[in-house]
Amino acid sequence: MIKPIFAFTIPFLQALIGCEPPQAQNEQAVIIATQLVENEEGKTISQRFQPPTGFVQLAVPASSFGHYLQNLPLKPADSPVHLFDGRLKARQSVHVAVVDIDTGDRDLQQCADAVMRLRAEYLFAQKKYDEIHFNLTNGFKMGYAKWRQGYRVKVDGNKTEWYATNALSTSYESFRDYLDLVFMYAGSLSLSKELKSKQLKDFAIGDVFIQGGSPGHAVIVVDVATKESTGEKVFLLAQSYMPAQEIHILKNPNDASLSPWYKADFGEELVTPEWAFKWDMLKVFE
Repeated sequence: MIKPIFAFTIPFLQALIGCEPPQAQNEQAVIIATQLVENEEGKTISQRFQPPTGFVQLAVPASSFGHYLQNLPLKPADSPVHLFDGRLKARQSVHVAVVDIDTGDRDLQQCADAVMRLRAEYLFAQKKYDEIHFNLTNGFKMGYAKWRQGYRVKVDGNKTEWYATNALSTSYESFRDYLDLVFMYAGSLSLSKELKSKQLKDFAIGDVFIQGGSPGHAVIVVDVATKESTGEKVFLLAQSYMPAQEIHILKNPNDASLSPWYKADFGEELVTPEWAFKWDMLKVFE
C-alpha cells in the first residue's frame, strides 16, 4: 500500500515515504549474528536483554521517554514478526524480539510511523497531550490537543485545514484514529525535517537514526549501556518496516559476540540488517 500524500503521483509517493530500500540493497547478502539472550523469560526490553559484561544500563527517570522504551513489553521469546494483515514478514532473520504493541489492520505503521507511535504512546500515558504533534509531509502541524477538542482534518489536494465537529474525542480509540491519520500523511521525510540533529557523542535512549525521503527509513534507540571505566556505550535498536509490521528489536549483523547490542563508535556507517545510516543521521525529539 502506498500512503496518499496530497497531490503527488503514485511513483513519487512510493519513493517519498516508503521504508523499502533500493532493489540492490534488498538483494545484498547480510550476515546475521546469533544473539545471546540473557533472560528469555524477561517480559520487557530491560529484563530480557542485559548489558554486555562490564557495561551498566543507563539510569533514566521513571517518568522519562527513555524509561518507557526500556520497559516496552515483549512477546514471548522466538516470536515471529507479523505484517499488519497477519502474514509473516518475509525476513525473520533480522530480529531478536517483538514488541507487544498492535500494528493496526492497515498498511500504515511502517518505519517512521512506528517511531511516532512510540513517542505518542509515551506522551499519551503521561497525559502530556499538548506535546503530541507531528508535521505532515506538506508541513501542516497536526496536534493531538486540537483533535481531542473535536476538530478533524480535511485534506484537499495539497491543502490541509482543521474543521470543527460537535463532540470531544478523549478516548484511546480516538487517539489511535488520530495516529492512523498521521501515519497516512506523514513519513520519514517529514519526521526527519521535524526532528533536531544531535551529536553522536551525546546520543541517548529515544534518539532516532533517520534517513528521510526516497527511499527512507528510521530506527529508534530503545536502551543504552555504558562501561564506567572507559565511557564506551552500546545500544539497542527497534524498527518497523515496509509493509507495516510489528515493531521488533534488531540483531547486530556485524558482531555476533555483541548482538543485539551495537557499539556507539560504529564508524562512518551504522549497519543494521535492513538499512545503513550515516553518523550524522542521528536526531532527537525536541
